Amino acid sequence: MSLAWRVQVLALSLIFSTAHARASENTQNTNTDLVRQAFANWQQGKGSAFDLLAPDAKWTVAGTSPVSAVYASKAELAQAVRPITARLATPIVPTVRSIVAQGDVVAVLWNGTATALDHKPYDNTYLWHMTFKNGQIVEVTAFLDTYALDDLMRRVKPAQ
Repeated sequence: MSLAWRVQVLALSLIFSTAHARASENTQNTNTDLVRQAFANWQQGKGSAFDLLAPDAKWTVAGTSPVSAVYASKAELAQAVRPITARLATPIVPTVRSIVAQGDVVAVLWNGTATALDHKPYDNTYLWHMTFKNGQIVEVTAFLDTYALDDLMRRVKPAQ
């Protein structure tokens, strides 16, 4: 292979890798912006991060506690969340602590605060590891104090 040919191959490789890196960075920034805006809306009572879920999104609550599980769709997750919100007098209000992104993955560390029906606070810290595809979340692994959530579920009777 001639030197000129090698230089051309190297130049093309650099162009393609730079273009790929730029496209990946743009996707990463877009996904981060979507998450940041969804949490801001949620904090203002105008939606939530759940609005970003694809209909067939897989949601895993990590751990081995009674509330740990895998949900195979947005609808299935909504059914699982309903008994939680039925025990709260106020919606959970998020406060984002940090957002980290790499490629199609965005991780957000956040605190959630609400008041339960028994007038006691429900406070938890969450880390959501979210994978995006075409602007929607397709997979989440949620880390949280599952025992704080289990305590809420056991302690408070749901609203009728």
